[in-house]
Amino acid sequence: MATLYTAEALATGDGRNGHARTTDGKVDVALAFPKEMGGSGEGTNPEQLFAAGYAACFHSALRLVGSKAKANIDDSAVGAKVGIGPNDTGGFALEVTLEVSLPHLTREQAQELADAAHQVCPYSNATRGNIPVQVVVAED
Repeated sequence: MATLYTAEALATGDGRNGHARTTDGKVDVALAFPKEMGGSGEGTNPEQLFAAGYAACFHSALRLVGSKAKANIDDSAVGAKVGIGPNDTGGFALEVTLEVSLPHLTREQAQELADAAHQVCPYSNATRGNIPVQVVVAED
């Protein structure tokens, strides 16, 4: 792979109850366990950051494949849900649901583009075979 860009970040403090900052300062966040996991919920958490990154990356991939297919991708959007829970080996695992909205296409056309984007997206390529990722077309 010929690297085009490298992001750098540093986490400090008490891990999930600490702080994270990119070297350029564009992301600078307090971290906290979510209330659902016994924390204060007063900061962001790695799953929220991953969801935001995956949604944005997948949306770019969707717009790329949509443009190449000459599809109407106006008003498109991608939502990401990242779940975390215990796995069978005493650790934790993630799962992802990506919800794609392509309001100007039929459900079948939208699913076809979403499936194509799933092959292009770097996040999808990184997670494939490692965590369950479900790609669905929004109902509305």
